[in-house]
Amino acid sequence: MQGKRVVVLTGAGVSAESGIRTFRDNGGLWEEHRIEDVATPQAWLADPSLVWHFYQRRRRQLQDVEPNPAHVALSQLQNGLDSMVLITQNVDNLHERGGSSDVIHMHGRLETLRCEATGRHEKRMNSTDFSDDFLLCTCCSTPSRVRPDIVWFGEIPMHMEAIYRAVDACEVFVVVGSSGHVYPAADLVDVARRHGARTVLVNAEPPLNLDSFDEVHLGKAGELLPGLVRQWLDSEG
Repeated sequence: MQGKRVVVLTGAGVSAESGIRTFRDNGGLWEEHRIEDVATPQAWLADPSLVWHFYQRRRRQLQDVEPNPAHVALSQLQNGLDSMVLITQNVDNLHERGGSSDVIHMHGRLETLRCEATGRHEKRMNSTDFSDDFLLCTCCSTPSRVRPDIVWFGEIPMHMEAIYRAVDACEVFVVVGSSGHVYPAADLVDVARRHGARTVLVNAEPPLNLDSFDEVHLGKAGELLPGLVRQWLDSEG
């Protein structure tokens, strides 16, 4: 990977190894809730209190989890390469806490909240920001309610222009901990292949789009990535 333009896409499997539950746990329930009830714009309109409490619990959980060896290995890879873009489907801050910088969060971030009036993103991680009561923005003269700064099902992922630009130009495309279920993230490997990139998978199980990868490593990312990163950084060309 040395001297090449590298893009890494991470999914829920990376965060799961730190104890963050994925939305496909327990037969499609997400922390005992149906996805339709807590992760759609319609859910926010129908029962904002339920949605708010759900995401406030997830935001509070960030204080109780730590980066795992996969997060640290990816930060070492980023620091060791001339060109690497890290894209994540995860909404936690574990990549940043593991040492990575300039992470593209395509599905939003738990660290930030979004003003419903202006759409402005605000980092809100003080102890007073974890209340079960609705919070108000700091950007409006008459403060407006904020919503979770998360891309819900049915909404367009963030930063797609920058993501496609990076994937179109990359020479190596690496996917770590992604099931291949969620689009458009699951389609990015095929975008990379169409532009001639070598595609690499590190995943606990074969994903739906397994055939799209030139190189496959099956197992826990936290166990595999440290060794793989050492190999990649030592490789030539």
